[in-house]
Formats: sequence, structure tokens, C-alpha cells
Amino acid sequence: MQGDLKASCLFGQLHKFTDGDVTLYQSNAILRHLARKHGLYGKNEMEATLLDMANDGVEDLRLKYVKLIYQNYEEGKEQYIKELPTQLKPFETLLSQNQGGKAFIVGDQISFVDYNLLDLLLIHQVLAPGCLDAFPLLSAYVARLTARPQSSKSFLASPQAQGSPHQWQRKNSEPWA
Repeated sequence: MQGDLKASCLFGQLHKFTDGDVTLYQSNAILRHLARKHGLYGKNEMEATLLDMANDGVEDLRLKYVKLIYQNYEEGKEQYIKELPTQLKPFETLLSQNQGGKAFIVGDQISFVDYNLLDLLLIHQVLAPGCLDAFPLLSAYVARLTARPQSSKSFLASPQAQGSPHQWQRKNSEPWA
């Protein structure tokens, strides 16, 4: 609760996002709000439901990653990397079930989950280079999404992102959360 911005946050932590008359807190609430607003939440209720499920899986893995980085990096890294294939397999399965892995995580248009999963996969590739080698659909998915001009990887390489935590991570090849 240090600093004016943090003290102004409902839950005493960042993220804080204002969109018109609404101020939102919590990363995933912000993410889902922007997804709905910009048409990145599936074409129908079923796709939205599947996206919620996939995003919960992404966030489960992100939480494990954050715990590793902040609580047990030195002692836990080897075991975490050993168990990583088990954690990545569900995403490979989801891709295989959607147009044989040639589309997105759900449906035929990009969603907020695709961006969230891409971010998580990119930081895992820094933590454990080659972690996607046993997952051809995930590997192709990362290549396909990062090749998009509007991808987060393209943004991270841009001058606008200089100094961001992702830039620090990429330059220093150290994981961050």
C-alpha cells in the first residue's frame, strides 16, 4: 500500500484501468472487459465459455510460474521445468481439437486467451528454451501468432515497449512475472 497510485486501488494492488466511467481492478477482469469491448471474446456464448475455461488454465499455469519465480526459483526451477510438459499438454490438446491446431485456442478468430497464452508461452521459452519442442501445435501456434503484425511480440520489439518488464526479460534472459 505504498505510493499514491497503489493506495487508490480497490484491492491495494495494481492493475488499475479506467475506461470511461468505469474503473476496473484485477488483471483478468480488465482483460475480459477489453476482450468483450473489442470483439475478442468469441463469436457466441459457447466460444466465450470455452475461452473462460482455457483462460483459467492459462492463469493456473501463470500462478505456478509466479510462485516459482518469487518463492522458490533456485530450489524449484529444475522440478518446475521437469513438470512443465504436463502443464503444457492441455494447451496442445485444445489446439488439436480446434481445426487440427491450425486456428486459435478456440474458434477461428483470435481472442484474449490467445494473447494471454502467447505471453505465458514466451516467458516459458525464456525460462526453459526448447520447452515447446515436444509440442508441434504449440510451437506452430507461437510462430503464427508472433508473426502477426499486431502480435504482442511485435509490440515488445517496438520502441513503445522499451523499458517494459518484457524488454528487460528478453535482454537479460531472466524470467520475470
